Amino acid sequence: MAGCLVARRIFISTGEVSGDLQGSYLVQALLQADPTLEIAALGGERMALAGAKLIANTSAIGSIGAVEALPLVLPTLRVQDIAKKYLRAHPPDLVVYIDYMTPNTALGQYVRKHFTIPTVYYIAPQEWVWRSDPTNTRRIIAISDLILAVFPGECDYYASYGANIQWVGHPLVDIVKPTRSRAETRAALGVADTQPVVLLMPASRTQELKYILPDLFTGAKLLQEKLPGIQFWLPVANETFKETFIREAGARDLTLTYLPACNYDLLNAADLVIGKSGTVNLESALLDIPQLVVYRISAVTAWIARNLLRFSIPFASPVNLVTMEPIVPEYLQEATNPANILQASYDLLTNQTRRERMHQDYARMRQALGSPGVLDRAAQHILNLLK
Repeated sequence: MAGCLVARRIFISTGEVSGDLQGSYLVQALLQADPTLEIAALGGERMALAGAKLIANTSAIGSIGAVEALPLVLPTLRVQDIAKKYLRAHPPDLVVYIDYMTPNTALGQYVRKHFTIPTVYYIAPQEWVWRSDPTNTRRIIAISDLILAVFPGECDYYASYGANIQWVGHPLVDIVKPTRSRAETRAALGVADTQPVVLLMPASRTQELKYILPDLFTGAKLLQEKLPGIQFWLPVANETFKETFIREAGARDLTLTYLPACNYDLLNAADLVIGKSGTVNLESALLDIPQLVVYRISAVTAWIARNLLRFSIPFASPVNLVTMEPIVPEYLQEATNPANILQASYDLLTNQTRRERMHQDYARMRQALGSPGVLDRAAQHILNLLK
């Protein structure tokens, strides 16, 4: 038989909840551009639903900090072994890495050694923010024929080290779209338009429950006492966390409304978001919802970073990193405390001038995230390498 075509294979490697989310968007864009592709992945359920064959679930394997990473060493090594066996049995035509620095650089070195295929790093690790060790930057570049950048600063940084890099814009520009208006969502939940609503987004990792949740819930209770009519929404994306939420809220007599996993309708209906540093910050900004950002790691990891590694960052929230200015308030480590959470959240709820200034800053930040069509551009760059 003549004219038989063999489907081209792409292997995508990522970890944690955020990597699974971004990976799912990329899988959708790739399959839309070329439905004949075979895509296998290390990722999570979202990527599987998008059309990838899931080789191992890594959405729960992720941490920030050396101490926090220790319990994940063996699970990560097992997943790496699974991935290598799969790659040997099913050689890909191209590999895409998404964030997840240490596992991906290790896997990338293996791919470089055993395969002669193009490789792409999409949403590269934030060495451009940390600037902790140029060796890490060079490792990322060494395993990547092409880096697709989502932030302008990311593009400039890796280019300065000689990387082949293209800025495509941030995929959330294409993704963040509510399906209902603020009024419709509130009406469905029985909440008046004038009632102040705060959306709490405390954790996607177990470590974040331990280090962030107590102060966040205590700050929320103080705010509840100061504004008795306020309502707190807590989306529960991970059901295993719910028992902790209920216990910690009950210990503080904090009244919460538990909702299913967060979506853009919920975000769009809130007056304020208090969340950990991460993707939700950009999502809130794209929906023009005022917010404050908190984050904390273990005291041991923080001490190592400050005193041994001399580690410092200009900002933690991706909103502030886009234009390198303090658009949203950030409270990190010791500053993540109930008094700061109360003061900042009360100000953002009641100070109209402060809210208006944040809206104006958001508008400038959104322009720096790029124009729509980000996912199509990213998919096309990847498909061009396949040719």
